[in-house]
Amino acid sequence: MVLDFDLGPATATLTPAAPVIPDLPKRADDRTANDRKRLINCETVDVNQLMPLKYEWAWEHYLNGCANHWMPTEVPMGADIATWKGNRLSEDERLVIMRNLGFFSTAESLVANNLTLAIFKQVTNAECRQYLLRQAFEEAIHTHTFHYIVESLGLDEKEIFGMYRDIPAIAAKDELEMELTAALLDPEFSTATDEGTRKFLENLVGFYVIMEGIFFYAGFAMILSFHRQNRMTGIGEQFQYILRDETVHLNFGIDLINGIVAENPQVWTQDFRDHLVSRIRHAVELEADYARSCLPNGVMGLNSNLFEEYVRFVADRRLERIGLPRQYMARNPFPWMSETIDLGKEKNFFESRVTDYRRGASLDWGD
Repeated sequence: MVLDFDLGPATATLTPAAPVIPDLPKRADDRTANDRKRLINCETVDVNQLMPLKYEWAWEHYLNGCANHWMPTEVPMGADIATWKGNRLSEDERLVIMRNLGFFSTAESLVANNLTLAIFKQVTNAECRQYLLRQAFEEAIHTHTFHYIVESLGLDEKEIFGMYRDIPAIAAKDELEMELTAALLDPEFSTATDEGTRKFLENLVGFYVIMEGIFFYAGFAMILSFHRQNRMTGIGEQFQYILRDETVHLNFGIDLINGIVAENPQVWTQDFRDHLVSRIRHAVELEADYARSCLPNGVMGLNSNLFEEYVRFVADRRLERIGLPRQYMARNPFPWMSETIDLGKEKNFFESRVTDYRRGASLDWGD
């Protein structure tokens, strides 16, 4: 059978119009000149123009993030399951673990949302955007981690992932961060003004310095205290990987903050600096409340007062790195955490020998 698609004589012959290609501005010098690149408010260099690099630190952070790649499912959880289900932990110890799983499980999502919905749009530099994409992927890995832990231990997922609403000490921290994201999602928001640039810097300080640089560190110390005693080692190893990632996130964020200030010195007024110090001091109080919520009775020789001192010590270090004065002159009650953050020693998943790091691997952390 022959199919006839002839619908009759055409009444007119249509000639497709040639596509109109607008002339591109001949501004090659603008598009490639490093001195014209800016972290925000760049209008002369194409944001897609990665090379040549201007901000080498951003590319270095990106490469470090790629070298640190890992997946939670590569970490065995058998020993943790036996410990958790074998009633080898006290109720107070279980509370510490549950509260930290509850906080981190949604905190990582808040960071990812802020990155993709608020920060990325405002950053006008290609190498910084390259790192932000890598960081967003790592935040997804971290959220995956808490799904994996909850599933492995047979925990109530609604309870863990709902703590950001149900536990006041967690809700207060998350509310502070969500307000910062909401401010940048205002359709009228722009960094074109000094006021807008300061609002953007406040967001960066809120997420990189406060959330990832302060709020996370008390939880790291709590969970890694179990790991140091060879308990809950699967969770501990995953927290070590997250800590390693967060160290790079923090360093990138501080470089971004300091870089924007260097390019826009007029926004760094005394009033604005005082405002940021006040925000960080408030965050320290919120984190002290969180420590009391996690440790009402203390465990393993640890108590909330030690963690409040540690948070103050960490806050002083963060303040100094963005050019603000220390507030607490606090000591470090957990010197072993400084050794833990030393990223120089890694070992392969399948070998016990220490090797130079080239890919995701299990870490050999000092005590």
